[in-house]
Formats: sequence, structure tokens, C-alpha cells
Amino acid sequence: MDIIKSVFRPLTQIKGRTSITLVVVEALAALLAWEIFGQHGLIPTPSKIMVAVGRIVTSAYFTDNLFSSLSLTLSGMGISIVLALVVSYLSLIPVFAPVTRFIVKCRYLTLTGLIFLFTLLTQDGHQLKLSLLIFGIVPFFVTSLLSIIDGINTQEYDLCKTLRMNNWQTLLEVVIVGRLDQVFEVMRQNFAIAWMMITMVEGLSMSEGGLGTMLIKSNKYIDLSTVFAILVIIFGLGIFFDYLLKQMRYWLFPYTKIEKRS
Repeated sequence: MDIIKSVFRPLTQIKGRTSITLVVVEALAALLAWEIFGQHGLIPTPSKIMVAVGRIVTSAYFTDNLFSSLSLTLSGMGISIVLALVVSYLSLIPVFAPVTRFIVKCRYLTLTGLIFLFTLLTQDGHQLKLSLLIFGIVPFFVTSLLSIIDGINTQEYDLCKTLRMNNWQTLLEVVIVGRLDQVFEVMRQNFAIAWMMITMVEGLSMSEGGLGTMLIKSNKYIDLSTVFAILVIIFGLGIFFDYLLKQMRYWLFPYTKIEKRS
């Protein structure tokens, strides 16, 4: 009874089995309501979507399209992380600060208006998709990384000065090494952007296939069961990578798990 009361009480933290049970119960209730009241609607019910998921996953073309999307997403994320880290660290050198601030503002530029420019600058469809993916991700990464750097307590810099470290050593110890765990968390949080963008960029060049290509083709023929099934697959992949990166962070930086529990 106390557990039931706690889930309705403001400012109460619930963990462990209670949290998992709450998520499962609410998800099942939402799916059941969708199944019952959505029988005659335009949007397919969960049972029809799951049938479509099974049909897509067991099809011959699914594996090729899945690996095409995974390859593009992981390569785009890898290059974006390296570029974002370099730009963010360079922001602490005054001569590079304006460039960094400009890159941060680039997150307001829409990719639709820049597709023609990127088409001229790239040599093939793969480069076009990869460059658009990187251009869309890097500004958000840099924004998150700069917020971490700006949040560093000045006492940490002062401590390095008392230890007779020069500016480069302070940059290495406080910003680069000292914030690696937070960089990993930023990477995990922003990984979702790549999955959101992958469907858009894959629609620009369909020769290599991919989940985005499948989604656009199904949308064209208003095959809503397949559309929702592909969305469920992408949603599941996103949750899987989110969990994987979270566990990797705990493994690489065990103290972050201790801090969270405290």
C-alpha cells in the first residue's frame, strides 16, 4: 500500500523493481487501450504492427538495409564526436572561440536549404548522406560539450595553478581527462539525433538502401503497418544503443555509478 501511495506523492524517487513495474504497467495499459479503441481507426493497432515487424525482420532484404543504416549511423557518430571534441577543446583558446560559437549557432540552419550545396561538395550519395549527418549532429554535440566546460568550477583551475601546472596541463587535467565521463554521457544523450536524422538523409540517396529508404517507400504507398513497424524497429535500436552506452559508461567510469547511487 505504501508503494502505491509513493507513486502518487510529489518529489518521491522510485527505483528498482517499483520503477520497472510502473513502466511496464503504464506501457501495457496504453497498448491495451490502443488495441481496443483503435480497431476501426486509420492508425494500425499494436497487434497489426507487430505482425508487420515479424514480416519485415524475417524478409531477405532486411539485414542488408539494417547494416546499411547501422554503418552510416555509427560512422557519422564517430566522426561527429571527434570533430565536436576538437572544436569544443579549441574553444578555450581565444583565437578559436568565435569559430566555436558560430558552429553552435549552426544548429538553427535547416538541412533542406543546404542539400544542394552539399550535393555540389560531395562526390557520391554516400558522402552526401554522411556529410549531412555530421553537419546535423556536430552543432548539438558542441553545444552540450560547451555547457559541460562552462560548468567547471573555477576552483579546479585554481587548484591546478597551486600545483604549478601551466595552462596546457590544466586544460588536459581539468577539461579533457577530468570530464571524459561527462563526454560519454553527452554522446549517449545525443545519439538519438543520429537515429532521427538517418531516415531523412537516407531518403536523399536510396541506392544504398537502409531503414530510412524502406520507411520513405512505405510512406509513399501509405502502407501504415509497415511504416509503424519500421518506426518500432528504429525505436528498439535506439533504446538498445542507449542502454549499451549507459553500461559502457559504468564500465569505463565505475565511479559514476557510485555517484548516482549516493
